[in-house]
Amino acid sequence: MKLWMKTAMRGAMMLPVAGLAGLAAHAQDASAVSAYVDSSYLFLIGGLIVMFMAAGFLCLEAGLVRSKNASMQSLKNIALFSIAGLMFWLVGYNMAYPSETILNGIFGVPAFIWAGEESLDTGYAASSDWFFQMVFVATAASIVSGTVAERVKLWSFLAFVAVLTAFIYPIVASWEWGGGYLDSEWGFSDFAGSTLVHSTGGWAALIGAIIIGPRAGKYFGEKVNPMPGSNIPLAALGTFILWFGWFGFNGASQLAAGTFDDINAVSKIFANTNMAAVGGVLAAMVLTSVLYKGKVDPTMAFNGAIGGLVSITAEPLAPSMGGAVAIGAVGGVLVVLTVPLLDKLKIDDVVGAIPAHLVCGIWGTIIVAASYGNVIMPPAADAEGAIGVSYVGQLVGVVLTGVFVCAASAAVWMLLKLTIGVRVSEEEEQLGLDRADTGVEAYPEFAS
Repeated sequence: MKLWMKTAMRGAMMLPVAGLAGLAAHAQDASAVSAYVDSSYLFLIGGLIVMFMAAGFLCLEAGLVRSKNASMQSLKNIALFSIAGLMFWLVGYNMAYPSETILNGIFGVPAFIWAGEESLDTGYAASSDWFFQMVFVATAASIVSGTVAERVKLWSFLAFVAVLTAFIYPIVASWEWGGGYLDSEWGFSDFAGSTLVHSTGGWAALIGAIIIGPRAGKYFGEKVNPMPGSNIPLAALGTFILWFGWFGFNGASQLAAGTFDDINAVSKIFANTNMAAVGGVLAAMVLTSVLYKGKVDPTMAFNGAIGGLVSITAEPLAPSMGGAVAIGAVGGVLVVLTVPLLDKLKIDDVVGAIPAHLVCGIWGTIIVAASYGNVIMPPAADAEGAIGVSYVGQLVGVVLTGVFVCAASAAVWMLLKLTIGVRVSEEEEQLGLDRADTGVEAYPEFAS
């Protein structure tokens, strides 16, 4: 037995009754501190893992763009992460978690510059929570980056990111995570952000792709001109990094780790998250093999993994492990089916982010209701005012998010288009943005 333990026991035996009562109170305080530390560590470690997803997006996107744009794509990813951090500190966090709301919880009253106060009563360090929430908003911005790659102006894109991370994403997040309209009126449930993060980024990316237009030469009438990525192994590495990052994304969204139940929940979330990705990969591989005469498209498998992960993000705790595989598998199928649909509509999504994040985000959000008794309409509020999860409530959240993000994104993209422009010139696009905008080529020996 260690010396400090012996000393504590000897001291306890010598205490009077009042002293023992004080010791019991101290033990309760120590338990609260222990839970505070555990939960803060969960936020911090989860945040670090999610932050590494930025590297995953960078690798995936740099690998799937043509070699003449890989340097620009790398720059965009590190720049958007920086802007996301700045804007979430200045206004975004206070919009996502407002102290006061208007219009029945639709909007938070703007408050500038986050300044959290540390208190044992919160159950976690305030700065750990801010950091964890900040890396989520960077993920939403990364989704847009891949879709509009190879033809968007750098500063126009970053201006859009600033608005997305300061206002658009935080407002949507406030509707549930901030106790706003969807949470209070519809019982909407999105555990880690299939809709609040991924569909938000997906809707913003969709509108950007439509307004900016497809890459030059991508479509000739009904014919689609393939534009292969520059580095498939790099894209595969990015997929694995994102897969790894999702354990922080979903696991730390339990928001506590100081109890027996909480740490068991985190463990189950890890397992289900992994198996959803497994289902997404295998389903995408089987379907592409069937559709493409025995050939398996690796990029579909990559996005199948991401689609599976996005699909389970809305509810990674409630399903069984088999259920997680099935949810992820449907996500993988949706990815494979949506990619050619976008091409038919002449919507140019360079990395397949719209199928993986938007479409699978919708699927993952709707299927949450199956984990809560297949309720069609929201049941009446319970004694504490909570409203149960239902298909209708989930659908309302999906639709409201889509309408708001599309309208807000269209307004910002159009404003940029009419002022500083959103698209590079034909000459710059043909030359490649590495040479045209950065002056630093990713692959100078064989840029094409």
